[in-house]
Amino acid sequence: MKFNEKEIVSATEAEVLKKSDEERKFGISTDTRTINKGEIYLPLKGENFDGEKFISKAVEKGAAGYFTTGGEVLENAAAIYKVDDTLTAYLSLARFIRRKYNPKTVAITGSSGKTTTKEMVYSVLSRKFKTHKTLSNHNNEIGLCQTILGMEEDTECLIVEMGMRGLGEIELLSKYSEPDIAIITNAGSAHLGRLGSLDNIAKAKSEIVKSLNPSGSLIANNNPRLKTFTSGYAGEKIWFTIADVKILEQKRGYSRYLYKGREYELNVEGSYNIENSLAAIEAGFKLGMSYEEIREGLLAYHAIEKRWESEEICGFNVINDSYNANPESMKASVSTFLELYNNPVVILGNMGELGGQEKELHREAGKYLAEKIRALKIPAESVKFLTVGHLAEKIGKSLEDGGIFVKNFENNTSAARFVIDNIPAGSTIFLKASRAMKFEEIIEYLRENNRS
Repeated sequence: MKFNEKEIVSATEAEVLKKSDEERKFGISTDTRTINKGEIYLPLKGENFDGEKFISKAVEKGAAGYFTTGGEVLENAAAIYKVDDTLTAYLSLARFIRRKYNPKTVAITGSSGKTTTKEMVYSVLSRKFKTHKTLSNHNNEIGLCQTILGMEEDTECLIVEMGMRGLGEIELLSKYSEPDIAIITNAGSAHLGRLGSLDNIAKAKSEIVKSLNPSGSLIANNNPRLKTFTSGYAGEKIWFTIADVKILEQKRGYSRYLYKGREYELNVEGSYNIENSLAAIEAGFKLGMSYEEIREGLLAYHAIEKRWESEEICGFNVINDSYNANPESMKASVSTFLELYNNPVVILGNMGELGGQEKELHREAGKYLAEKIRALKIPAESVKFLTVGHLAEKIGKSLEDGGIFVKNFENNTSAARFVIDNIPAGSTIFLKASRAMKFEEIIEYLRENNRS
């Protein structure tokens, strides 16, 4: 997207320190490494960096001008704009574009499943509309700006994913994206260490409705806390839960189910994936799509990287679901694996950001999985769990108390070596951990080594 000076000043309320040609249009760049000739440099600041230190470098590389908070004026810049805060200016430019082209905007947040849900919503909406989405999980303030400014002028639907580190952040993202539809996938214990309580987590997620179109819709998991903290939104509210679903068939890489009397299919397994898809279904109907369009959109969805990726490695079938983990997602994904595979081998790692309750939450996850194995009537001797890390060891202790084989390792290499030396060829191995555990190291070790 490009702006003329009038638009820049209107959007950001900038003071013009050096005026440009009124007809000239500028792209915006926040990175001197990739800035193009003729763009305006917008220097961002963080705890460990200050983009304003690179203003002169940006101009040397061909930037037409720049934003500044300090009033620095360089002679060889064609346009200079002074603002109080450059991030606010960036967000304001994004909101200007969102209002100018006015795509139907769908905002998605939640403790888990938001990126998967975003991809499902995109798969559905793109069957009918020209749709633009947040790339990967770029779900903070900068990612929001990049997403909005990166869309094409004829975009009909805009999908923005919203993450958060604390209270107030989703409210800010909602303020500058002004969604027509807001989706809350759930409000679980992820980020409990940062927010301190489940109430605060639900409160933070519910901030998404602060700037939700009053004529729009909230589509949210049927959670009592979410109902409490979204009660101030006067628009339409649609609540969904897996309890609303009748599962007709579930097997490896496939699910078929009924929701509100209609049949849908997914090329992924797992009740949690089915539950995520309900938000996509509801969003599709709210935007006027037909049942057939929505059904085809869901069937076209494919799992994203590090989410239930299946690969043959060193004689094993390895399923990698280690993009992230919290107690709810770990219980759901491991349960699905146990239901679908014989003689399961599960490698679990630490779950992060759980605060003072982290040990108990890991122990509780182990208890839940031990009970699940009993409920499924899986012989305890046919299941193997490997754990990596001091917190995952707590999961293992609860499983051991249930009579299940568990071995703990201090690092990924030791766990991978144990697999090669002790797990029979042909076994299916499931990996689940927080991203910080770097479980891709296990996969790389298996690829690079053999049984010799």
